[in-house]
Amino acid sequence: MAADLNQLVPEFRPLVVRLLDACEAQGLPMRPFFTLRSPFEQAKLWRQSRSREQINAQIVKFKTQGANFLAHCIESVGPQNGPPVTNALPGFSWHQWGEAVDCFWLVDSKAEWSAQKLLDGRNGYRFCAAEAKSLGLTPGGLWPKLKNWPHVQLRVDSSPLKACGLTGIEEEMKKLFGSTG
Repeated sequence: MAADLNQLVPEFRPLVVRLLDACEAQGLPMRPFFTLRSPFEQAKLWRQSRSREQINAQIVKFKTQGANFLAHCIESVGPQNGPPVTNALPGFSWHQWGEAVDCFWLVDSKAEWSAQKLLDGRNGYRFCAAEAKSLGLTPGGLWPKLKNWPHVQLRVDSSPLKACGLTGIEEEMKKLFGSTG
């Protein structure tokens, strides 16, 4: 699956291209598979490892705080199953803002997901993370908790909540992704 780099904000896109080119030049090709992600897609990922009680509590919290669209995103996607992949609620990931990209390491024409596997003593995810950092980007593989090796984002802030507040997130998500989904 290929991702459209044109979905990224203009200040991030050329840095991602430089990052991918640097990985390719080292023989460690990385392929983007996710750029812009809707808050509904984010809700699915967030819900998949949460209990019914956690999900309901978050919906109530959003509604109480006036974030009805974000609550709707969580409610409308229905039950999900799977391992934990994100702590980010809908709107709280830079993917919804076009400021994050997820890439897999291409090895023998297949996606390689291990950050431990070595080819000629090197790992594509670890090289990509180091190169991203050198470009002033924030690689998820270097986060202290819940490492996300495929993830690279433009901002240092872990969440748009710090930059925009809940009201700002609610309004921007409604503007970008519709008021009803």
